[in-house]
Amino acid sequence: MKLWLANFDPETTDDELRELVRKYSKLEISRLTREPGDGSRPGAVLEFDEASADELYAVQRRLNGLHWKNRSLTAHVPLGR
Repeated sequence: MKLWLANFDPETTDDELRELVRKYSKLEISRLTREPGDGSRPGAVLEFDEASADELYAVQRRLNGLHWKNRSLTAHVPLGR
């Protein structure tokens, strides 16, 4: 299952993203694919091998709009997962 996370600081490391998700959901990211765009509001597709739909929607609700590192995050579970 996948989660789209965007508008984090461009200097954010993969390890920081993993720790953020772990802190708010206890889920472990299996794969992380960066989508830098123009660099002003980078995003990443986070993939989880061991997550139910309910768990993913719960982390989406917790992270969407969260103010983190001077940014308001956007989190979204894509349709079709």
